[in-house]
Amino acid sequence: MGKLEGKIAWVTGSGSGIGEAAAFALAEEGATVVLTGRRREPLEDVAGRIRAKGGTAHVEPCDLRRATDVDATVARIVAQHGRLDIMVSNAGVNITERSWKTISPEGIDELIQGNLSSAFYCARAVLPQMRAQGGGQMIHTASMAGRSVSVMSGPGYGAAKHAVVAMSHTINMEECVNGIRSTAFCPGEVNTPILKKRPNPLSAEDLGRMLQPEDCGDLIRYVACLPPHVTMNEVWLTPTHNRGYVAALGRKL
Repeated sequence: MGKLEGKIAWVTGSGSGIGEAAAFALAEEGATVVLTGRRREPLEDVAGRIRAKGGTAHVEPCDLRRATDVDATVARIVAQHGRLDIMVSNAGVNITERSWKTISPEGIDELIQGNLSSAFYCARAVLPQMRAQGGGQMIHTASMAGRSVSVMSGPGYGAAKHAVVAMSHTINMEECVNGIRSTAFCPGEVNTPILKKRPNPLSAEDLGRMLQPEDCGDLIRYVACLPPHVTMNEVWLTPTHNRGYVAALGRKL
């Protein structure tokens, strides 16, 4: 029996990348996973592969940028399963035209809505159920860009992810008395589809040295399996061959 047997886990942005890997990892531990993203087709594909491995997965497409849609999705999850134990708030976006010289008002809105507003809506929506059942675990995929200001990530993405980290900590400040735990997960570069939005293409060698989605899924599994009296407030995960560090060494030498 897995450590998460009988638990209900909601994973957003689970059609690919970190969310897909997290969904597989939680299902392997026995959790029933509910997969959410904007497009049904990738979610159904992930759900089918989870079921093929003996796991239990359900699909709930949702535009997380719309608070009313988020509320309705959470209501359906609770109505079907009776509880919601784990939320992996993983959905996020970036854009190619991301520098101050090129960013547009529409790009700013896309970054804030896709990275920050959506995370706030999800946390707000699950809190009443977690309070009612006496506890729950939230894991928010932020980024190292949410801890270290980076030109590479762009001002909009970095600002939104900094806010996600702060948001996660405030959940612990207010909700620890209700048995609710929140973790800000800050990965470095991960080989996921979002990298295709980078202005400069990456080589196969660069991608191979990065974190892989499965590395992140394993860490999310570990956090989700911690006992209820333990909170991992924030965690960083970076590639050993950290391109930022390597570049800094080159300048010093």
